[in-house]
Amino acid sequence: MPIDISEEAGVRYLHFGSDWIQGAMRIARPWALELDYTREMMAALLLRPEPDWPRKALLIGLGAASLTKFLFRHRPRTKLTVVEIDPAVVAVARQYFKLPDDPRRLKIEIADGVAWLAACDKTFDLILVDGFDADARAGALDTLPFYRACHAHLGDCGLLSVNLLGRSRGFKGSVERIRQAFGERALVFPSCDNGNAIAFAATGEAVNLTVGELSMQALALRKATGLNLMPTLARLAQWQSCPGGMLKL
Repeated sequence: MPIDISEEAGVRYLHFGSDWIQGAMRIARPWALELDYTREMMAALLLRPEPDWPRKALLIGLGAASLTKFLFRHRPRTKLTVVEIDPAVVAVARQYFKLPDDPRRLKIEIADGVAWLAACDKTFDLILVDGFDADARAGALDTLPFYRACHAHLGDCGLLSVNLLGRSRGFKGSVERIRQAFGERALVFPSCDNGNAIAFAATGEAVNLTVGELSMQALALRKATGLNLMPTLARLAQWQSCPGGMLKL
């Protein structure tokens, strides 16, 4: 798979042989989350607001390492496992996108995410899925068996966060598969401006948070990390995704 790097207005972009952006980093702020959808995937930290959560996180798909770097920097007690199918992507992330090299906290597995998870005997608090080919297709990462495997490998306060692309057919089928795998404990945030939508699914302890509680968590997260999720919460309220002022998952 060809890998290309481009730069514009202080932002470095990752491409897989096309104009489609697979990742981005603002060169002056390499630890920040540049793309809207990566910020929304980190809304998981609002849904499970305990300061030491997650203790163990699995990321399937490395890309420009944005999510990996954010958790590495802002959750220093978290053990991170990244599964990336293409070793060249790892090399590019190290050379151009400042992927950390710390085997004690960050383990990189070169493998197919579906096969790796099926053979895995570990559980995680958070699973982040962001894997696409050069044509922006998720393939087997968007199937019911894979989502069931994610459910099986999440612990008592587990969350799954999945980047979905609408493209021409939409993502309704993807959300239905996630709901089926998680016993209806799933929701999708309103689409970002670029067409991405983030789906969340939960295991174990229920998520019951008021809009006010979410706002307080978002303000605390912004103060601690610079990540501003207030626009996300505003869209949730506008789309009436929190009936009765509650987000339940």
